[in-house]
Amino acid sequence: MKIALVHDYLVQYGGAEGVLQAFREVFPEAPIYTLIYDRESVHGCFDDARIHTSFLQRLPGARQAHRIFPLLMPGAIEQFDFSGYDVVLSDSASFAKGVLTGPETLHISYIHTPMRYAWDDCQKYTEDFGFPRLVRRIVPFLMNPLRLWDRASADRPDLILANSGFVARRIRKYYRRESHVIPPPVDTGRFHTSKTHGDYFLMVGRLIAYKRFDIAVEAFTRLGIPLKIAGRGPELKRLQKMAGPNIEFLGRVSDEELARLYAECRAFIFPQEEDFGIVAMEALSSGRPVIAYRGGDIEERIEDGVSGLFFDRQTPEAVMDAVFRFDDTLFDAEHIREKALSFDKGVFKRKIRKYVETALAEKREGESAKKTHKVTSP
Repeated sequence: MKIALVHDYLVQYGGAEGVLQAFREVFPEAPIYTLIYDRESVHGCFDDARIHTSFLQRLPGARQAHRIFPLLMPGAIEQFDFSGYDVVLSDSASFAKGVLTGPETLHISYIHTPMRYAWDDCQKYTEDFGFPRLVRRIVPFLMNPLRLWDRASADRPDLILANSGFVARRIRKYYRRESHVIPPPVDTGRFHTSKTHGDYFLMVGRLIAYKRFDIAVEAFTRLGIPLKIAGRGPELKRLQKMAGPNIEFLGRVSDEELARLYAECRAFIFPQEEDFGIVAMEALSSGRPVIAYRGGDIEERIEDGVSGLFFDRQTPEAVMDAVFRFDDTLFDAEHIREKALSFDKGVFKRKIRKYVETALAEKREGESAKKTHKVTSP
């Protein structure tokens, strides 16, 4: 089986890139096709891969400001030639699903979400990522052609995988396609429980507006309860100005330190809506309960009162109320971790391999049956 991997763009390291790494572990000989590649931004994690980039790689500033080139990306992703491959496995939150493949090639697309800035509030997206004012004014007028391309490109994969039931419902709504759910990998072996816990709550992730660190920072500043935040991003300075002395910004921490922070926190705070909350799953893998906004996929992962608590509004007051209701003694760390182990990377890799191999075998059987029918037909 000759297989190629396709990824939107390799210019940061997050949950989608973790999925791509797992794909490479299942199919180590597969090359990666991507719009743009910035080695330093992905911390050299793909140094051993054969990486093919599009013409966007040669444009000045593309690696640092890829978000300003959305109208060039459809043409760029369509330039790749996959005629020599049996399978193309794309993982996509925007453009990768739109590659062109011939009838001889099976295209399976693992979709993290339908393109959010095309189907959700594009104006809010441009504000969250700090686009210049002129760009923010122009973007809404550019969305319609991009939305039309995105809808058309969603018909190109032969099969679609979704990373959660929440995303599967979005795929059905915007693309009118059915999908099979395989949750993304969590490296549960990196995390552990602890018999002792500190007095702090914890947040982890990129400091960007939609993740709503701001409401947690305001809530904990008013509460005066210790909150540690691990991560970096464009919101850092704004959040530091809001924060009281009980809020500690840790920046980027080592894997070992992160595992300790998870294991010893009182609870993990998760105020955003996500398609799949990897950091919340890492907290659960550490046996810690999650205090979460009831939105996105997180309702599929947390049992209220058993592995965490929910709040229903993205406001500081709602976070404060949830913290007031939180009781450490009600949560069993080993039980929480045991439930999280079903999302382990090893489980994901076995499911992906089986799905791809089964789908290819069924495709070949179908083609063989068609040839036999043609030969025997009068």
